[in-house]
Amino acid sequence: MSQSLNKQALVLGGSRGIGAAIVKRLSSDGADVHFTYAGSPEAAAALSAETGAQASRVDSADRAALTAFIADRGPIDILVINAGTLVMGNPLELDPDDIDRMIDINVRAPYHAAIEAARTMRDGGRIIVIGSVNGDRMPMAGGAAYALTKSSVQGLVRGLARDLGERNITVNNVQPGPVDTDMNPEDGPMRDLMHSFMAIKRHGQSEEIAGLVSFLAGPEAGYITGASHTIDGGFGA
Repeated sequence: MSQSLNKQALVLGGSRGIGAAIVKRLSSDGADVHFTYAGSPEAAAALSAETGAQASRVDSADRAALTAFIADRGPIDILVINAGTLVMGNPLELDPDDIDRMIDINVRAPYHAAIEAARTMRDGGRIIVIGSVNGDRMPMAGGAAYALTKSSVQGLVRGLARDLGERNITVNNVQPGPVDTDMNPEDGPMRDLMHSFMAIKRHGQSEEIAGLVSFLAGPEAGYITGASHTIDGGFGA
């Protein structure tokens, strides 16, 4: 309940879905939480009112704005990088600008955010990136660029874990499978196809992902670093 008591936590992309569940969970764990949002001011305001967490509008695709925001926060103990976007379709037809923006948000932003936070992060801190099981497996056509971004996260956490290990800062990747959110609703058109790949034939809940993040952010996870933690109902099994 109080495993993150008195810790300063920053959640990038926290207004909806998995991010909102993480904000709620870390707040209930006793952390002082600040979160960012991009396009959902009403949801951010409601979450802030519910949890007491502070909300700030920051575009994770804007490197200068993102790193300046993190620098202004001062030392933090827990950084959760959840902001992400999904672009899928025939790669011969997708807009290259949309792909580049996805790479900015899903790859460049986690790298630069983690580095900026690490400059002042207290020893024993936690950096957690929300990746995807699609970093391991992409069983459907149209997901090449998205899978590229999520496999990149795996390399980031492995390398950064070594860079920060002397300070006992852990760096981990949480890889959800299908989760019931606005981006991938359980009653959406891909439901039956996705469930056909899975051992547990349902979408995950945001709270389940938040529970794993809470554990990785807590004191019992101090020996876990440089790892990808898949939570996917057997999607990638």
